[in-house]
Amino acid sequence: MSVTGSRAGCKQEIIEALLRDVPDLWRGHYTAAQGEQGVSTGFPGLDGILPNSGWPSRGLVEIVCPRRGMGELQLLVPLMRALTSQGQWVLWVCPPAAPYAPALVQAGVDIGKLLVIAPGASLRNALWSMEKALRSCRLVLAWQNGLSHQVLRRLQLAANTGNSLAVLFQRGNSGCPYSALRLQLSRAGSAGDEGPRVSILRARGNVRCSGVRLGPEALAGE
Repeated sequence: MSVTGSRAGCKQEIIEALLRDVPDLWRGHYTAAQGEQGVSTGFPGLDGILPNSGWPSRGLVEIVCPRRGMGELQLLVPLMRALTSQGQWVLWVCPPAAPYAPALVQAGVDIGKLLVIAPGASLRNALWSMEKALRSCRLVLAWQNGLSHQVLRRLQLAANTGNSLAVLFQRGNSGCPYSALRLQLSRAGSAGDEGPRVSILRARGNVRCSGVRLGPEALAGE
């Protein structure tokens, strides 16, 4: 074997070892990032286009929506139902409105496993609470805009360390390189009889399709 070929083989072995042993590294065309099975979103159409067929098992997820009430929270209802039924805690950080308990109960969510930080909390306290909660709560939902990449990196590290999922609802695309998944919701059709379109802005793994339209019956949980 030539010296050039030997060096190339050595570099390839090093790269493969890094991909195998370092969770934060991933291969762009690798279908199942790190071989982990995703957590079902509860929406077959969305599962069908996501890497690993669902939400990442841990890490940072961003959901970009230009306005409230587009079904962004309903996307997480099946996950909250599944986690709370297993006795897992879910934290809401600065939601724009108080959780409507009757609707959550009707959807099968155990509200006894929900914790809420009111919108009046300072940004510093909200971020501190998120970092701490990601080490004990399985899911943290937060409504925060304009967070720096440094802060997002800290949240991503806290989620990976705590084997939990941090979901940020924001109005704009952060362009953060640390999120495992970034989705965007766009408006329904002009007739108003369609659900929002969910588009993938960033994903770790092989994306089967760039987006999918969710029907109103899917968001209603019917």
